[in-house]
Amino acid sequence: MANFLDESQQLWLDTVNKFMDNEITCEYIRKCDQNRDYPYEAYEKIAQQGWLGLLFSEEEGGVGGNIFDYVLMAEGLGKYGFDFAAAILVPTFTAMNIAKYGSAKQKEMYVKPFIEGKIRFSVSMTEPDAGSDVFATKTHAKKNANGDWVVNGAKMFCSGAQAKDTVIAMLVRTDMNNKHGGLSMLLIPNTTPGLVINKLPTLSRHATGTTEIFLDNVIVPGDMILGEEGQGHEIILNHLELERCAVAAAYTGNAQEAVNNANRYAHQRTQFGQPIFNFQVLKHMLAEDQTRVDAARLLVYRAGVMKAEGKPAPTETSMAKLFASETLKQCALDGMQILGGFANLPEADMERYLRESIQCTIGGGTSQIQRTIIAKSLRL
Repeated sequence: MANFLDESQQLWLDTVNKFMDNEITCEYIRKCDQNRDYPYEAYEKIAQQGWLGLLFSEEEGGVGGNIFDYVLMAEGLGKYGFDFAAAILVPTFTAMNIAKYGSAKQKEMYVKPFIEGKIRFSVSMTEPDAGSDVFATKTHAKKNANGDWVVNGAKMFCSGAQAKDTVIAMLVRTDMNNKHGGLSMLLIPNTTPGLVINKLPTLSRHATGTTEIFLDNVIVPGDMILGEEGQGHEIILNHLELERCAVAAAYTGNAQEAVNNANRYAHQRTQFGQPIFNFQVLKHMLAEDQTRVDAARLLVYRAGVMKAEGKPAPTETSMAKLFASETLKQCALDGMQILGGFANLPEADMERYLRESIQCTIGGGTSQIQRTIIAKSLRL
């Protein structure tokens, strides 16, 4: 966005965009979507760039960037579809939770291997009967005689949990008598015995994947609780602020590409003796979509700056997440209309953007939940 970013920030965003164009490519992302293949090759390329360590301090082996740097990276990563961006962003959210709440042992086990791209993370909150209401969590963990956790229950829609070398940060109930304070977070490798993970054939998330998980007397070492017992809800709240800020940036990057794609087609497609861009109805549609994208980007940047400055921004991140996700959905829907029949072909990418946009208004907190959070800030 002209004049908003300083020279170094614009250079960083340009670097990520060029890397997506030249090293990852839209064709690769499309192929992963069509084949429902996890983007291991691209994940490795990004790890080699050191970008997985962007938010970690130099002492931890990272590069010492801030959340606004991360927002710009997320915007670039989301360019050709949020599903791909999710493969990079989702593991980072949990990695940052370990950096903030983890024990010395947990940091030693997981931080450096994550930065090097050797392991991934997934986060598991949702259950068949617990989505927006995390306090309805029923998956439970009890200590056995050896001091280990014994976990039983079922989880749903856990993104990337099936990918190789993945550790799941799972929200569980450790106190059955304390609804609000009885939630904790456990770190569970996805190869742990008693854990059954099934990738779901969903409309979106073809590549990164989203899963159902069943736990039957899964044994987790007692020291693999993240933070303190009963601290699960606090960890999730902090997690969601970073997540919503980053995913909103990725939505915006993809929405911009949807508009660009539709605009290119409108200038190339000829009907009634002229490019269809010349028809006012399409000009106005594209003008409105570009205005929405710019507004979404400004909301995202505001939230990113606040988080980078260490300020709490629950309302601002919810505004960014709400508006950016709904903007992506509208821009992809308009793109389908402008591209016409061609839009239904995978090679046009627009149908993928539309499919993924539907999930974007649900995952990480639905648009309705975001409006509820925003409304709370309006109370006198």
